Amino acid sequence: MASATTNVVRYTALLSGVFYGISHRRSLQKAHDADKEHHAVHEREHLIAEAKEAWKRKQESSKDGGVVTDPEDPRFDLEKLIAKWESDS
Repeated sequence: MASATTNVVRYTALLSGVFYGISHRRSLQKAHDADKEHHAVHEREHLIAEAKEAWKRKQESSKDGGVVTDPEDPRFDLEKLIAKWESDS
């Protein structure tokens, strides 16, 4: 049979481990939540930057009259490009 001292040590170790586990879990969860929030903020910033860039490209293309100058683009039209060059000069 176990003595009273042994039982006290066992239960003290058990309760200490349980409380340590709870506090460790909370600290890990807090770090994970902070990382998740940080990632969400940077993702929003990235999406905003992409939207601004797309808006700039759209504004620049409207200034050109919608003429596509890249011959690899499927919307490329040589006649429109030549007409734009003639109107510029």
